[in-house]
Amino acid sequence: MKTSIKLSALFFLLSAGVFATNAAQAKDNTDLTPKAKQTVSYDLLDHDRGLKLTLAKSESGRTYVRFYNKDNQLIMKDVVNTKTDVSKGYVFSELDLGEYKLEITTDGKVTNETVRIYQDGDNKLFYIAQK
Repeated sequence: MKTSIKLSALFFLLSAGVFATNAAQAKDNTDLTPKAKQTVSYDLLDHDRGLKLTLAKSESGRTYVRFYNKDNQLIMKDVVNTKTDVSKGYVFSELDLGEYKLEITTDGKVTNETVRIYQDGDNKLFYIAQK
């Protein structure tokens, strides 16, 4: 009887030690640095006609959106007031098929994306190419 009580007590102590070690390791691996807020997010406009950009509030209060064609010629430039979070749409139905560069500049940071416009049956569609 004494042996079983001693073994039970030993097992209990070992189990408690294992759980305490796992909890300490989980706490040590926690990343306490704040995550940077995403400055730009992408969505579709209604009826897939174009791109909706959601731009986060910027320190300067301005965000520049530029579209370039495949020959790197500026085809559209827009200055967006970003004193607060804002969404803005860009319709692609008048653009030719092909590849375009989307450049977004906010607070000195430049984000470049490649937008490809293609024909699918009677519809003109687009996607943002993965890097």
